[in-house]
Amino acid sequence: MRTTPTLATVALAATALLAASVPAVGHEGHPGHEAPADADFQKVILNDTPGEPIDLVVLPDSRVLHTTRNGQVWLNDPETGLNTLAAELDVYEHDEEGLQSIAVDPGFNGTSNRWVYLYYAPPLDTPVDDPATPDVNEGDAPFTGEAADFAPFDGVTRLSRFQLTGDTLDLDSEQNILDVDADRGICCHVGGDIAFDSKGDLYLATGDDTNPFESDGYTPIDERADSNPALDAQRTAANTNDLRGKVLRIRVHRDGSYSVPRGNLFRRGTPDTRPEIFLMGLRNPFRIEIDRETDEVYVGDYSPDAGDPDPERGPNGHGKWFMADEPGNYGWPYCATAELPYRDYDFGTEESGDEFDCAAPVNESPHNTGRTELPPVEQPQIWYPGDESAEFPELGSGGVAPMAGPTYDYDRRAASGPDSVAWPESFDGVPLFYEWTRDWIKGVDLDRRGDVEAIEDVLPEQVFSGIIDMEFGPDGALYVLEYGKGYFAENPEAMLARVDYLGPGGNHSPVPVASADDTGGYAPHEVAFSSEGTEDPEGDELSYAWDFDSDGTVDSTEPNPTHTFEENGGYDANLRVTDGEGRAASAEVRIVVGNEAPVVEFVSPTDGQEFSFGDAIAFEVTVTDDQEVDCSQVTVHYILGHDVHGHPQTSANGCSGTIQTSEPGGHDPGQDNLAGVFFATYTDPGGDDAPEATGTAEVVLTPAG
Repeated sequence: MRTTPTLATVALAATALLAASVPAVGHEGHPGHEAPADADFQKVILNDTPGEPIDLVVLPDSRVLHTTRNGQVWLNDPETGLNTLAAELDVYEHDEEGLQSIAVDPGFNGTSNRWVYLYYAPPLDTPVDDPATPDVNEGDAPFTGEAADFAPFDGVTRLSRFQLTGDTLDLDSEQNILDVDADRGICCHVGGDIAFDSKGDLYLATGDDTNPFESDGYTPIDERADSNPALDAQRTAANTNDLRGKVLRIRVHRDGSYSVPRGNLFRRGTPDTRPEIFLMGLRNPFRIEIDRETDEVYVGDYSPDAGDPDPERGPNGHGKWFMADEPGNYGWPYCATAELPYRDYDFGTEESGDEFDCAAPVNESPHNTGRTELPPVEQPQIWYPGDESAEFPELGSGGVAPMAGPTYDYDRRAASGPDSVAWPESFDGVPLFYEWTRDWIKGVDLDRRGDVEAIEDVLPEQVFSGIIDMEFGPDGALYVLEYGKGYFAENPEAMLARVDYLGPGGNHSPVPVASADDTGGYAPHEVAFSSEGTEDPEGDELSYAWDFDSDGTVDSTEPNPTHTFEENGGYDANLRVTDGEGRAASAEVRIVVGNEAPVVEFVSPTDGQEFSFGDAIAFEVTVTDDQEVDCSQVTVHYILGHDVHGHPQTSANGCSGTIQTSEPGGHDPGQDNLAGVFFATYTDPGGDDAPEATGTAEVVLTPAG
């Protein structure tokens, strides 16, 4: 194992770790280097309308692809600043399902190797809600029943790869690599992440695909014969013969087939095991990264929801961050860590049994199809609850959503030259750890044994909002995808950005602002564009380039031009602003000609209306549009709102219907700032060369009492 270079020459006190700026400290192996100040960096927005963003990847030429949950793949071109739709997959969406992770083949060169990997939920023939039956939601799997009742919801989440031709992902080129089972129609943890090691082996992280809301925030191990198997994580995360709740490791071949390299948790041919498993016992490892210098795997595993420990059930929720340089079992659902066991619990009698043995866990669930005796539980390097951690107070308090970030690989060539945006050598080899709910980034210093030596702030004065993915690009800059604060939609704070290192006194990129006096109308449609608000941090003289239809051709170099759109269509008018030293940045404004966006409104329920969790709530939505409205295309989502994020529970189709809310297991409605969120969306068909247009509405219900 390589010794990870430290950001500090000595361990820092917790108070220093929580300081307002990065402390100026030496870097082991690089004496005299100091951690830079926040002012030496600049966050440059690449796309501030990214949909509901989920994952990103940076190509070798610094183009950026990112996914949205509803199946879109967007491409940002650094040369033009344009954002174009590279592909749109048809995906299954019920709660958290959809298009998840994206990665690029380590041998990608844009010619002989153009493979891009996606992990997504194909529609299949899974039941969906029928708007003709507003009192029944056929898309919800039953919580109780028989095997035949659950069988229609058997699905998969699929790992495939596709050819990127120019700026388009060719969906017809799909090679289906691997399907991971999924129990659909019931929430949660069906996400995944893709990473590659130095040998080209592919690692796929998978969630436990288990409902967390019926177990009071503790371990979901419901073994009752009539319960939906999706209430028992023993069938997945603790099952040696199942691919869920794992990190898998495979080697993909030229034809899209795969083999299993040596060194995984179970040898090939071991009865009742899947040889693809590298790590098991994971709940929701939403982000993994690999240091290709050492092949160390970094994992962030999400926490259960219990706010307090219960002597009859087990510990409160703990998130985990750890480095794995060999295969292992991380304990879920029997142990939060190797030293924090849960108690066995009978969901029928509501009686607790003994604590689970983390040194020798045993899976005796009737849903288990694998081995009974499991490997011992490994201890993570970092573990923490919602309250301030006694072991790691520098992490603060709040939500618990750990994300494993990348390890920076300093490249002296990328860092040379006046136009460099590469991060400094002081970050070389330092793994980043970030928090989706707490909006911080940390650098983790590990000693030679792999234990945490220090945890330090990275960019503590920079404003982030729900970082959902990050990756260093070939230019040495950090690319960041921000989800924002809200509920399964394009939130106002959502963006794709690049964090450049400029050094002390370095020249910043301009900060462009693009606007229009009228963003919609009918052809011919005249629009007055404006760059008002655009500025340059150094006050440099700026040049302006407007591309009104995003075709790559400059249409005007005036700061505030006027343009008439002669034909119907959707236009992303792009403004690229360049300073005197060649630094450039772009902004966009969307113009729709020939189709007005529908206006969606809730008649019921109403904003602020009181309700009780578990209620069946009738909804009615009105849609006003310049085209005939098709109520079957209206979708209403129910989301368990928790602080500034949410857990999607179900969806229904139609302008009216009923949604069954669920109990917020593990959350205290009186203390956890809970809400019931109803989100409606409707997309009209467009027509006459006019694009589709979407309208949305949201109401937030207040828990009674």
